[in-house]
Parts: sequence; structure tokens; C-alpha cells
Amino acid sequence: MLVLFETAAGYAIFKVLDESKLQQVDSLYKEFETPEKANKILKLKHFEKFQDTTEALAAATALVEGKIGKSLKKVLKKVVAKEAHEQLAVSDAKLGGVIKDKLDLSCIHSPAVAELMRCIRSQMEALITGLPQREISAMSLGLAHSLSRYKLKFSPDKVDTMIVQAISLLDDLDKELNNYIMRCREWYGWHFPELGKVVTDNLAYCKTVCLVGDRTNVSSSDLSALLPEEIEAEVKLAAEISMGTEVSEQDISNIRHLCTQVIEITEYRTQLYDYLKNRMMAIAPNLTVMVGELVGARLISHAGSLLNLAKHPASTVQILGAEKALFRALKTRKDTPKYGLIYHASLVGQTTAKNKGKISRMLAAKTSLAIRYDALGEDTNAEMGAENRAKLESRLRQLEERGIRRISGTGKAMAKADKYQHKSEVKVYDPSGDSTIPSTSRKRTFEEVKDEEDEEELLSTPAVKAKKAKTSPEAAAAEEETAEPPKKKKKKKQKEVTEEPKEEEEPVEIPESTEKKKKKKKKVKEEED
Repeated sequence: MLVLFETAAGYAIFKVLDESKLQQVDSLYKEFETPEKANKILKLKHFEKFQDTTEALAAATALVEGKIGKSLKKVLKKVVAKEAHEQLAVSDAKLGGVIKDKLDLSCIHSPAVAELMRCIRSQMEALITGLPQREISAMSLGLAHSLSRYKLKFSPDKVDTMIVQAISLLDDLDKELNNYIMRCREWYGWHFPELGKVVTDNLAYCKTVCLVGDRTNVSSSDLSALLPEEIEAEVKLAAEISMGTEVSEQDISNIRHLCTQVIEITEYRTQLYDYLKNRMMAIAPNLTVMVGELVGARLISHAGSLLNLAKHPASTVQILGAEKALFRALKTRKDTPKYGLIYHASLVGQTTAKNKGKISRMLAAKTSLAIRYDALGEDTNAEMGAENRAKLESRLRQLEERGIRRISGTGKAMAKADKYQHKSEVKVYDPSGDSTIPSTSRKRTFEEVKDEEDEEELLSTPAVKAKKAKTSPEAAAAEEETAEPPKKKKKKKQKEVTEEPKEEEEPVEIPESTEKKKKKKKKVKEEED
């Protein structure tokens, strides 16, 4: 039986001298404890050395992909084909199948073969003669680096570490520039405060201060290269009537030095931004088309690398940068954030507040696809990103126009939405409900009281008789006989009910009796007279 063994230096083919030892898989390592024991079991038949690292990389990549390289094919035809009747032990079953199909050689792969390969690796220096240890280690290290670069599709142009550093430096420069410019405006404002209100651009302000120095030099200075004519005239007019304090030449020189620093940092920032834009178009062109250079670079920096960012799902890309808000919302059981760093993308920025959540979700989904295409794809064009951006823009227009199609009919006509008009109803407050005191009637005049009494006299006699007839003892007795014996509570209620009409009847009868008595007394007096 023959054994095919792959090394970083080349291919080695061994002849198995004692096949009976291979049957004892668990104790096979004992037969390779010393080089002498190993040479009794295996014998080197042929060794094909690689010419350089490039050939070794080609052979290794072919083995990884389960293919036969040119050098391996040459060795097998030269050595193994002469002894075609013997089996060939290989470390990979897939490679053995390819060799059997193409070269018609019987290959074998089993746990015993795998253990044998491990034992050969432990005594490789003794079994492969004529190959120094230093050379083997150097070739192994070079092949390992080359193979890892090949697996990761590594190229110097696709180093996303430069993007991470560049965007971090850009943010730091922005902070420093803001601090420097604020200090410069405040410092020079003591001498010429009106200049800050007239010249709003920071770079133009610093250049003007560097050129002018003391405000007394404004009238003799030519500012046409820095400022428009109208603003230049305003600056010269303001310098004549300025309310600022006088400063020394040493103060002006320090302010000029600070303005020079601001100008230099601003120029370097512009250069760094151009560099970042070029690197982003080289490394992640589709991501750059979707969200822009700055947002794409910040996403890569936040994830650590482009490959790490490609592993994130679209939902994570959407809220990347808003982790604090997310966990605070989960902790307090409130609404989770809809967007993170992706909020600064141009597509989300030009959307109305109502549709920002929808657009950010759709943009995150398409951006996630673009990131994976950039990180793992072989093409470097931005066609896919441009196509997805066009789809998102059309969807955005549809949302903004409220293009809801009809369900019935042809489906081509757009649904008409009436313009909403808010109708406010003004309700007047009613103060009558505030008071709990019953309302009292106005005082009646003497004539009204007299008229009411006359009406009562006319109507009282038949009403009283009718009430008396209703409350006669015979009717009361008949009602008591027919009525059922009520409960105690009902008796109380009935008593209260029966008492109320009596109270009403008494004041009606009293005035009638008194009036009759008065009339009788009058008659008696008249008769006596």
C-alpha cells in the first residue's frame, strides 16, 4: 500500500512495509515513538519538492477545493501508475474520489489512514531525508500566510482598517476645529466684535483676521479675494464705528497664529475627506452609493470591519449606533428606536417625519445586501447599489404622493384622498351648573297674590270634596281589605306617602274656614248696627 502525504515543501509518497501494524489503530502511535521504529513501518519512495511559494499555494488551494494540481498529477502518473495494483492512502476522501475518477487508481481513506497521517507528521524530519528543519519551517510559515490571504480574498486595496482610522480622525478634527474657531471668534471679538456678525463663514473669518490684524488696517486692506464686495463694504464700515477695545501687537500675533492653525487643519480635513471618499469607493462601492461615504465609514467603524458588518442582519444595521436607546427602551418597556447611524443618510433625511421609519427599514435591508456584496463578492462595481437606490427612491416618491391604488376596477387609477380640514367646535361654558343652591323665585306683588287667592277660592271647594270623597272611611276600609299585608319597610313608606297629602290638604282647608268665620263676623256686626 502507498501513502500520499502533503507537506509545505512538496509531495511525499511512502511505501508501507508492515500493513499488519495499521490494523491496531489505538496503539499505532507507539510504533512512531522513535525514528527507528517509524522507518521499519514506512519507507520514502518519492519526494516532489515545490519550486517556490506560488507553486505551493496553487497546490494547497487545489487540495482545499478538492482538485488535482498539475504537480500532483505529474507525481501520480510518474510513481503510482507503475504500481496501479496497490491501493493509495489519502488524507481527504474527496480528493481520493477525484483521483479515482481521473487516473483510475484505487484510493482508500479510513480512521487508520488518518491516524497514520498524524504519526507521519510527528516523525516527518526523520522520514523525509535531505530537507533541513529550518527550510521546512520557513516554507510552512510562508504557505500559511499565502493560504490565509487567499481564503480571505486579501488585497492591499481592501484594507478597511484605513477607513476606520480615517473616519475617527475626521470626527476628532471636526471637534478640534469647532473648539479652535469658537476660541478665535471670542478672542478677536474683544477687539473687533462686529466682524463676527458680518462674516459668518469660519474659514473666511480666520483668513480675514490673518490678513487684517488690527481693525485700523481694515480700510487700507484689500479683502476682495476673501469676501464679496457687499460684505467687504460692511466690514470696512463696521471697523470705523467699532466698539471693541484696543489690544497690543503681541495679542494680535497670537490670534493670527491661532487663525493659521485653523486654516491648516481645515485644509487637511478637506484632503482627508477626499482620501476617505476614494477608499470607500474602492472597498465598499455599493455601500457608498446607498448611504454615502461618511455614514458607510461610520457603520464600518462601529462594527469593527467590513466583514463583521456583513455578518449583521438588516435589523441590526438599522439601529446600529442607537444601542443605549434600544436597551433603555427594552428596560422601560417603551418603543424601540427606528434608526441609528443610518438616520444621517440622504434618503432618510429627505423623507417626512411620518415615513422616516419605513424608509430607514427598507434602506437597512438594501444596505445589508450591499455590504455583503462588497465584503464577499469578487466584483468591484457599484451597479447593484445604484439599482437598489433607484428602487428606494421610487418607493419614497410613492409614499410621499400617497399612491394608494384601488383594489377594485382596473387597478391603474390612483385613489383620491380628500384634503383633511380640521373643524373646531367652540363650546361656551355654562356657569349655572356651578351652584348647588336651588334657584328662588322672584317676590310676587300684592295684586298677583290677591288674584291667585281668588282663583283658589273658585277651584278649592270641588277639589276638596273630591279629595274627601277619595279619602272617605268606606274607601279606605275597602282598600285595606283588598291590599296584602306589606312588609315593615313598605309600611313606613306608605305612612310617609299618606302623610304627605294630609299636609297638603290642611293648608287648603284652614284659609277657607277662617274666611267663612270672617264673613259671619261681618254679618253679625252689620245686624247689630
